[in-house]
Amino acid sequence: MRIPAHSVCTAIRDDIVSGVYARGARLTEEQLARRYGVSRVPVREALRTLESEGFVVSRRHAGAHVAEPTAQEAADLLDMRFLLEPLGAARAAQRRTDAHLKVLRGLVRLGQERARSDRGADLAALGGWFHETLAQASGSPPLTALLTQLRHKIAWMYAVEPAERPAEPWAEHGAIVDAVARRDAERARALTALHVERALPLYRLKQTDRPRVRVSQHAVNSAGPKN
Repeated sequence: MRIPAHSVCTAIRDDIVSGVYARGARLTEEQLARRYGVSRVPVREALRTLESEGFVVSRRHAGAHVAEPTAQEAADLLDMRFLLEPLGAARAAQRRTDAHLKVLRGLVRLGQERARSDRGADLAALGGWFHETLAQASGSPPLTALLTQLRHKIAWMYAVEPAERPAEPWAEHGAIVDAVARRDAERARALTALHVERALPLYRLKQTDRPRVRVSQHAVNSAGPKN
C-alpha cells in the first residue's frame, strides 16, 4: 500500500519541530525513506511541501537541509500571529457552526478543570486544540492553513513557559468563545488580540544546538496525518 505523501510530510515536520533533526541537518531521500518505512517517492513530495512551508531548504549541489531561521524571522512569526489569530477569531464569529461551538466550549471546560488541578502538560495540548478548532471555525481553508503552519513554526522555534496563573488564559479562551457564540466579530477580534499580546512574554527562543537525527526507524502511520 502506498503511503500518502501528506502522512510522510506530517511525520518529517513533527520530527523537525520536536528537534529530532537539527537545524541545518542534511535530509536525504534514502535516509528518510528508511526511517519512516516508505519509498523515496512520497519522501520527495514531502520535502517539496516542507520547502514551500519554510522548514526545509534545498542547496545547490548539497541537497535538502533543515532550514536555519534567524532570530528576526522568529520574531516575525509572533508578529504574524498577532495579526492573523484575531482575524481568524473574527471570521469564526461570523461563520462558526454549532459543532465548532460545542467543541470550543468543551475544550474551555476541560482547560479550566486542568488549570484548577495544575496539570500543565494537559494544558499545553488543550491550548493547541483550542486554537486549531478556532482557526477551523473561521470557515476559510487558506486562513486555517496559514494559522496551522504558523503554529508549527512557532512551536519549532520557541519554548513556552507555563503561565503563573494557568486559569487566566482559559478565562480568556472562555471570553473569546462567548463572543464567537454571540457572533460578535469585533469583540472576538479584540479579545484574541489581547490574549495573544498577554502570552508574548512567555515565549523563549529555543537553543539551536540540538542533537543530530537518531537512527531508529519511525514508521509512518498509514491512517493519515495527525493534523
